[in-house]
Amino acid sequence: MEKKISNSVDILKPLRKLSKRFHLTLFFVFIVACLSGAVLLINNTLKDNSSDPDYTSSINAGSIDQETLSRLNALHTSTQPSPAPALPAGRINPINE
Repeated sequence: MEKKISNSVDILKPLRKLSKRFHLTLFFVFIVACLSGAVLLINNTLKDNSSDPDYTSSINAGSIDQETLSRLNALHTSTQPSPAPALPAGRINPINE
């Protein structure tokens, strides 16, 4: 009976030696594999899979209302200087009295 126990210990000895030598490397490989799997699962979840191929959007592409168009025209481009900020009248810094 003791012979069986010694045989099983002899079988596990190389595995213990391997785990002692490469435990840090195996840990990092395991962590990278888990993070890669998590990224792939999140990517699969966020991927645009439309389950209904007959769905049509209620938003008309290319159409814009006049209010939004006027707000867009009021914006300045990056080449134009930005307007000076308007400071409020009266007390500016409530902490400094």
